[in-house]
Amino acid sequence: MGPLARMLDDRFTYGDYLTWDDDERWELIDGVPYNMSPAPLVAHQRILGALHLEFGNWFKGKGCQVFFAPFDVRLPEADESDDLIETVVQPDLAVVCDKMKLDKAGCRGAPDLIIEILSPGTAHKDLKVKRDRYERAGVREYWIVNPGERSVMIFTRNKDDRYGRPEVYNDGDDVRVGIFPDLVISLAAVFAE
Repeated sequence: MGPLARMLDDRFTYGDYLTWDDDERWELIDGVPYNMSPAPLVAHQRILGALHLEFGNWFKGKGCQVFFAPFDVRLPEADESDDLIETVVQPDLAVVCDKMKLDKAGCRGAPDLIIEILSPGTAHKDLKVKRDRYERAGVREYWIVNPGERSVMIFTRNKDDRYGRPEVYNDGDDVRVGIFPDLVISLAAVFAE
């Protein structure tokens, strides 16, 4: 049974999420379910593949690991058990440097870096809902890739543990990754068709 079978004002947990068998992909953010269907567009997948190659190749032998969706990231509020966690997301790309956060189910706790690629049905969620939740969880750097505009907005945590104004990069720019300053991503390669 999926989440739509329950009342709309119910809050859900990771324990509920694990019982859904409706062949749909879901995310939970603060107990609210979000359907991940339909499948991403070709441009989305092309960009994700390019970013995974860039990050994956750079992190070989460096201790951090790079994961792409579907990959469950559980974001607890405190030390609640997994079954009671109300946020589980499937970021397009996640970089995790603390191996203690990884288990057989995915990641428990904030990845160091998360990338979301905008799709027509996910733009509001990625730009507002997820941004706020990632900030609260402690994700150090959050990228929002806009395939239509061929641009990337990057939010980095400041001294107050908040995201400041985003830096915006466009096709053709080289991006020095803020939390990994030796890593430079070529957006020309990322947006190449």
